[in-house]
This record gives sequence, structure tokens and C-alpha cells, in this order.
Amino acid sequence: MGNVKEIYISLERTTQMTATHTYPAVVTGPVAWAQRVEAWLDARGRGAWIATMVIAMIVAWPVGLAVLAYMIFGNKFSKGAASSKVRPSRMMATSGNTAFDAYKQDTLHRLQEEQDEFTAFLGRLREAKDKAEFDQFMADRTPKDRDVDASDKDA
Repeated sequence: MGNVKEIYISLERTTQMTATHTYPAVVTGPVAWAQRVEAWLDARGRGAWIATMVIAMIVAWPVGLAVLAYMIFGNKFSKGAASSKVRPSRMMATSGNTAFDAYKQDTLHRLQEEQDEFTAFLGRLREAKDKAEFDQFMADRTPKDRDVDASDKDA
């Protein structure tokens, strides 16, 4: 502080800007109901949309036609339409903190390896179960069944 030689003080009146919170407009009435219905159907997938369209066609065909148009033009049938799916680009986005990003990358890599190992384990488990069931089936067969199979091969 000993190096300060001059201090300027302004006597002009300045306006101070304060941060204010802005809240989204509260939507009520039919619009809010329609948004809730859309979110509910999106959460349940394409089947719910199709069932809604079929029911609407049966009850009142113009409403069903409107639902169909909304499904087509609202991209409800596109591959990425499911809102519940995690988008990989968002999951791999950097946070700006290199230490955290390295930790996240290592953790995701470890989890992917564990998932691959578990999937392989389930595959081996299914194969072992299928083999045990087949061996049991072959052991339970009567000698008469084996003779019938042998005669079918000779014919």
C-alpha cells in the first residue's frame, strides 16, 4: 500500500445495477395441461403416443388426425425423440476443471469396463444354463426316443 501515489474520487452519481431473478411465466389452463400430457407421453415413449393416436381416432377422428400430425411434425418418431435418453455429447462435455474431467473420464472408463465384464458374465451364465437344460433334456429322454431318432437318420 505504500506505493499508492494518487487516488481519484468521483463525485458523480452512478447508478448501481443489481441482479434480479427472473422466473418463467407460470402457464395455467389448457396450455399447462397439454404440456403435462406431452411430457407424460414423452416419458413413456412412442408406444404411448401411438396408443393415444389410436384412441383419439376411435373417439373422434379429427382429434386423432391432429395427434398424428403433431407426432409427425413434432418429430416424435425420430431416433432421438426420447427425452429420457442421456445424450453422450452432454455426458462427455468438459466442466473446465481438468482434475475433475480426468476423474470423470477414469470413472466412466472403469464403469464401461465393469459393464462389459458383467455383460460377458451374463452371456456365459446363459450359455451354462442352456447347456445344463439341454444335458438334462438328453438325460431324460427314453431309449425308445433315441431309437426313433436313430431310425429317422437311417431313412
